[in-house]
Amino acid sequence: MSFIPYGKQWIGEEDIDAISETLRSDFLTTGPKVAEFEKAVAEYCGAKYAVAVCNGTAALHIASLGLLKPGDKVLTTPNSFLATSNAILYAGAKPLFVDIQENGNIDLDLCEEALQNDPTIEALYAVHFSGNPVEQEKLESLKAKYDITILEDCAHSIGAEYEGIKAGSCTHSDASIFSFHPVKHMTTGEGGMVTTNDEALYEHLKMLRNHGMVKTPDMKPWEYEMRELGFNYRITDIQCALGLSQLKKLNDFIERRRQLAQRYDEAFADHPNIEPLYRYNGRSSYHLYVVLIDFNKTDISKEELFVRIGERGIGLQLHYMPINRQPYYRRLGYGEESLPNMDRYYERCLSIPLYPKLKVEEQDYVIENLKELVGG
Repeated sequence: MSFIPYGKQWIGEEDIDAISETLRSDFLTTGPKVAEFEKAVAEYCGAKYAVAVCNGTAALHIASLGLLKPGDKVLTTPNSFLATSNAILYAGAKPLFVDIQENGNIDLDLCEEALQNDPTIEALYAVHFSGNPVEQEKLESLKAKYDITILEDCAHSIGAEYEGIKAGSCTHSDASIFSFHPVKHMTTGEGGMVTTNDEALYEHLKMLRNHGMVKTPDMKPWEYEMRELGFNYRITDIQCALGLSQLKKLNDFIERRRQLAQRYDEAFADHPNIEPLYRYNGRSSYHLYVVLIDFNKTDISKEELFVRIGERGIGLQLHYMPINRQPYYRRLGYGEESLPNMDRYYERCLSIPLYPKLKVEEQDYVIENLKELVGG
């Protein structure tokens, strides 16, 4: 059996054909496929506007520059990839790390406590961890009561839905971001996107994506104006052609992920040492399947498990090391926050293989080996 990674893209002949067609066209970089891809994703999510960029971090960066002011205090989670809170720093703002719930998402009740105690907090960055959406009614309440800016980090959650509200619709937020990295639900190779319902923000993001430049009908043919310090965060037509092809299969990809998640749930249902981060729910689009293992009750350490299961051709991953405890953040004065749920989660969590192309026999091999090595 070949190596089984924790995540993997699925590229079909139709994807290759879409890329080939674009390679034969007149546009390789910013052309008609970019606008077509933006429109398609916005419609899929139920948002008015979308801005495609070169990766998910770029999406977070320009969204943060559009939403935040230097010095703003921003509530966010320690349980995410570094880019979420890094983008707050890019904008000159200050992340405030809030503990997580048992399901890995930021605890919005603790966010409310923070907002009550500190009325100078301006924003909230909520991550839909592993594909499981945060409680939308609580986002709505926080926005209404405290008039804060909200960004939803949907890098894990395209296709997820919370009581009829799709991830990325920005129903109760100012903007959402996506990542199209190969381990995500759909890929453009590298790529990202910001969705929003705010037209002024949309225009601002388009300018930031392209060096801060604008060109208006009243200008001379060769003229353009740089109105802000922007970036070259453009995405290519080649990538967007792939994205359009992948988007057509997205619902099938998500359905397969959910089927595999249910099989994992069934396999670990009665195991004394292995439990899912959360029991199956139809809201999650299952970017990740995270298990919790109490290593105090096993004869194997987390490090040993990584090594020994890797020797058997199975790739594990850990999502995530607490951001606030990273060396760079410690130099900024973070690291001593009281985040007991995050600390307990980090000691126990592992992400196991989950992707649409994972075969049943491969999944069974993962289950068998994980159970054997963990014991119980």
